[in-house]
Amino acid sequence: MTQEQRSIKDYLVIFLKGMCMGAADVVPGVSGGTIAFITGVYDEWLNSLKRCTPAVLLMLKKDGLANTWRYINGNFLVALFGGILVSLKTFAAIVLIAMETYPILVWAFFSGLVLASIYLLGKSQTSWRLSHWIALLLGAAFIYAISNLAPAQLPGYAWILFLGGFVAICAMILPGISGSFILLLVGLYPVFLNAIHNLEIGKLLAFGLGCICGLIIFSRFLSWLLASYHSATLATLIGFLVGSLYVTWPWKQVLTTTVDSDGNTVVLQQANLSPFEYLSVTGVEPMLVAACLSALAGILLVVVTEYVAHRLKR
Repeated sequence: MTQEQRSIKDYLVIFLKGMCMGAADVVPGVSGGTIAFITGVYDEWLNSLKRCTPAVLLMLKKDGLANTWRYINGNFLVALFGGILVSLKTFAAIVLIAMETYPILVWAFFSGLVLASIYLLGKSQTSWRLSHWIALLLGAAFIYAISNLAPAQLPGYAWILFLGGFVAICAMILPGISGSFILLLVGLYPVFLNAIHNLEIGKLLAFGLGCICGLIIFSRFLSWLLASYHSATLATLIGFLVGSLYVTWPWKQVLTTTVDSDGNTVVLQQANLSPFEYLSVTGVEPMLVAACLSALAGILLVVVTEYVAHRLKR
């Protein structure tokens, strides 16, 4: 759908999808790329990002603002990233409060979203060869390995924040890999949250510049993979989603924590537990029935959204 064919209502929907992506990226373990996959904006997002290169500046001088804006799908990018930025500052706080108050239900909901997405993406794969199954298993194993790395601690220098933004945004583009989780692994997650909360412009500019460079470079590489090796790349991305189920498992035992500069406790490492041993280990009710209902709500949300989108296309 072109910019001219979209209405204000269409862009409002894109804005809301961006808010969901931003809220997901704040939670370590949940990827904005996963939400982009679920909500159906992933391909357009990648194709729009890969056009944002320095060559656009030459096009701007030669063809004018209107043609250049249309070429990069500017309205779509502004609506999507507007939603992401608004969510980072506002709605993300609600998600974090929900994570603190009802973590089992929130993780179960995310698991339901991912499960339904795996099913729908698996259906979209026209044929499954042995190489595709191997790619899926490698993708799942990669996410599992990443999620079990021990966190480090890096200082919040500008150049380190630039590199952190570069790597984190690449993780954000990939479904199943959380940019926040990558920041947590290298010890920059509290620094990033405090920079947003306190509006530390210098740190945010360094991080944002890294994100822009990462978006421009990595989005083109991933688009090339999807164009050249679509089935194998899609199978790997599905593997990332399968691996992320380990991260979104609702019943967790906190192993190590740290305290940020505001006195808030930040979880560094967790271990998954069976819901049947959760009570004896943590002393907290596993809320098994409520968790299953929450996961079902996530599944239904994806299935209903897919059904409505299919009906609208017809």
